Amino acid sequence: MTANPTPVPASAVERRERAVRAAVEQGLIGPEQPVVGLLDVTGIRAAAAELRAAFDEVVAPGTPVLHAFAVKAASLVPVLRLLADEGLGCEVASPGELALARAAGTDTDRIVLDSPAKTPAELREALDLGIALNADNPQELARLDALVAGTPTRSPLGLRVNPQVGGGSIGALSTATETSKFGVALRDVGARDWVVRAFVERPWLTRLHAHVGSQGCPLDLMAAGVQAAYELAEEINETIGRRQIDTLDIGGGLPVNFTSDEVTPSYHEYARLLKTTAPGLLDGRYGLVTEFGRSLLAKSGVVLARVEYAKSAGGRPIAVTHAGAQLATRTVFAPTAWPLRIAPYDADGRPKPTGPAGPVTQDIAGPCCFAGDLVAENRALPELAAGDLVALLDTGAYYFSNHFAYNSLPRPGVYGFAPDGDGIRFAEVRKPQTVAEIVAESGGAEAEGLTAL
Repeated sequence: MTANPTPVPASAVERRERAVRAAVEQGLIGPEQPVVGLLDVTGIRAAAAELRAAFDEVVAPGTPVLHAFAVKAASLVPVLRLLADEGLGCEVASPGELALARAAGTDTDRIVLDSPAKTPAELREALDLGIALNADNPQELARLDALVAGTPTRSPLGLRVNPQVGGGSIGALSTATETSKFGVALRDVGARDWVVRAFVERPWLTRLHAHVGSQGCPLDLMAAGVQAAYELAEEINETIGRRQIDTLDIGGGLPVNFTSDEVTPSYHEYARLLKTTAPGLLDGRYGLVTEFGRSLLAKSGVVLARVEYAKSAGGRPIAVTHAGAQLATRTVFAPTAWPLRIAPYDADGRPKPTGPAGPVTQDIAGPCCFAGDLVAENRALPELAAGDLVALLDTGAYYFSNHFAYNSLPRPGVYGFAPDGDGIRFAEVRKPQTVAEIVAESGGAEAEGLTAL
């Protein structure tokens, strides 16, 4: 008897195709639930494994490395729990994100707090919990002076600097420009000397943090920012005469390719570039913290929406769907910076073939009541009809957890999926928001509050 061959793992595209079809068959999407979020658990695990392997390849053996997922990219407790299972920590920027990380079971020594506007209460909480934090500016550092003097803490404490190496193609996501709001601007007059003195005067200040930006920032710009932080750490330690700075937090920001299914650039490319640019950073003298977000999840997410109506205006076909600015906010308001690929499916969740006349140039519109609510414009696709489905690809980061409640549209349900034999198994990440929940969070219980004034 011939042994059964080892099953060949499905590719990311194959998993996605099967998941869309299964979402229809299992009733996750339909007339009553016309939009849903899907997350490829296999893909997320693979991305986390690649991140770990890429840095393991370039750092000296025994170097402590914490990969802290940027919670803002997917502020969903089950996602954070999955990443913790893959050995990742959390980078948080608010009390809410900290609460989510803790709800996911992330150990406090694997959480890093970054924010340009931390309150005294937030600082005290972090110090009480032993969470690492990076001060953003001299005033915040002065607050820490008072807090540390009053109560000893096990929190690793650092200072964020802005290396001012320039911006990428998306200004709003470039954090190392001359006038960025983040960190201490190193090239400003007197700033570098102030930073060195700040460390000299504070033996408990042991980390340096720099983050150049995210989408739109090329790898060489990111590496230049890391190199600047490393050189500053060397200068500070030499001035003090010992290795006071023992860890560099190099941020995240690996950009994502939104034009195809190819994963490029890769973590391996970036890690090897750092090895060339700042080899001393990786020789074992410094621990490392990274803060990647989008690059870990984007390729593993799909927003799947039903076409409610197919119409035309001025001779152009328009597919009116249930996915618009409430989910793809950046894409709608900045389409040239955040274009999305659209995959068309029929009502059964099968890829929609192009008709005999070829693809049709059409708009893919969302449900929001303003004319610009378009997730794709003038896009050549098989002509869509009512009941068809459209998939917004590469939406695993920022599209599920940063809901824009325009028109009081509900947050959709989100489900993780994984192959299960010949089928697909789903796990609930977040339930669809109900109309009653919308009313409640919109002051429903206080309906008479203003009439009494």
